[in-house]
Amino acid sequence: MTAEVRVRSAVKSFDGTRVLDRVDLTAPSGQVTVVLGPSGSGKSTLLRTINRLERLDSGYVSVGGELVGVRVHGDRFKELSERAVLRQRSRIGFVFQNFNLFPHLTILDNVVEAPLVTQRLPRAEAETRAKELLARVGLADKAAAYPRQLSGGQQQRVAIARALALEPRLILLDEPTSALDPELVGEVLAAIRDLARSGTTMIVVTHELGFAREIADHVVFLDGGRVIEEGPPSEVLDRPRHDRTRAFLGKAARTENPENR
Repeated sequence: MTAEVRVRSAVKSFDGTRVLDRVDLTAPSGQVTVVLGPSGSGKSTLLRTINRLERLDSGYVSVGGELVGVRVHGDRFKELSERAVLRQRSRIGFVFQNFNLFPHLTILDNVVEAPLVTQRLPRAEAETRAKELLARVGLADKAAAYPRQLSGGQQQRVAIARALALEPRLILLDEPTSALDPELVGEVLAAIRDLARSGTTMIVVTHELGFAREIADHVVFLDGGRVIEEGPPSEVLDRPRHDRTRAFLGKAARTENPENR
């Protein structure tokens, strides 16, 4: 199933400040697109507009050729019903910075919840799928635990399993390691790396340059709400064309490798 993502002329403002400024980008189906940029550049807002957690002021998003959140009505876009938006959103997995697990549910139930409610799967089938996903992220032995009993890295791996539970055609990951202690980052990156090798369409916002270089098929550099540069990692990361890209990469590299300062 194709899951090419197209964002066209996307504009989004908050309190009079334009956060996305006519953004155009394409994330190819079956590939990993990494979005880089300084804080406040619009990266998280971009992800949230792709699955309609935020409505665009103008422009549109499509996934697999299907408009997200709207339909064409004459020469205008008409908003879809909330039920229709939820149905679309169920096909787009989202991994947040801060896990967003339900604290009162076990790890197994956190993963089972969405398939039970959204897809109305039989409980036994949903549990079988959930256990397979927990095993995939190395947490088969934590099914009966509660989020508070897990480390941050383990909780984020549960969040990845939960995002996969609905068998989405697209997965969005918003700074999935930013809330973790440094020693826990590696285990989450390993889970995402495994997911990237499976051919799942992914858009990843990250500040981890080494990781971006390893998994990205396509890199987008966002600054001031605009796409400044995009292309394969060998071009954007190794031979950036724009001064702002070069300055950002240089600063990020010094942060990752303080001994190079």
